[in-house]
Amino acid sequence: MPTLRTQIEINAPRVVVWEALMRKEEWRRWNTYLFDGDPALAMQPGQEVFLSVRRLEDDEFTDFEPVITLVQPQICLQWIAKMPGFRSEHSFELQDLSPTRTLYTHQERFKGILSTVFLPFIRQDEKRGMKRMARQLKRYVERREYRQYRREKRDRSYRF
Repeated sequence: MPTLRTQIEINAPRVVVWEALMRKEEWRRWNTYLFDGDPALAMQPGQEVFLSVRRLEDDEFTDFEPVITLVQPQICLQWIAKMPGFRSEHSFELQDLSPTRTLYTHQERFKGILSTVFLPFIRQDEKRGMKRMARQLKRYVERREYRQYRREKRDRSYRF
């Protein structure tokens, strides 16, 4: 089964990276590859979400409606997008490298008879988009402003 995969080391704890991935309403601030059409929908197993992908930064959006298949907080998020003859399985995995460093892995597997038709046309652009998202996620969570936001959010939650 054809698979695309990208990894990047992020200088932030896994919980911080996870929070950035799960805050879909913020994706447009840092992510030029993947967009959420309805950020109010929760990322929970069985939930259909409305996403758009832009493989190249100056490209048109491609809309799709995957179903969330797995949410393991701070570890893994997976979804499946299907159409007759084609299936795409996305996974985002986080692993601790140290208490303050995380390995982010984004993987996409393709199945179905039509994957042999579509994949040659999108493989390079899809891989570039996945790498771009990884770099942008890294920049976003390592930015001082994001760390400050998290501190302020934590401090507000402790006030009575």
